[in-house]
Amino acid sequence: MIQYKLRLESITLIPAGDGEFDIRLDGEMVYSKLKTNVFPGHEEITELIDGRL
Repeated sequence: MIQYKLRLESITLIPAGDGEFDIRLDGEMVYSKLKTNVFPGHEEITELIDGRL
């Protein structure tokens, strides 16, 4: 996530349980592991974020 240090004000990691892993950008859900049943790889995460910046 270092590549975003100049583009994002902050990144917050919030612990969760039950296999939950969500990515939200400006409050908007851009990925939910519970909905897809798949944990995203690093490349997929950066594509999701880059596509919305």
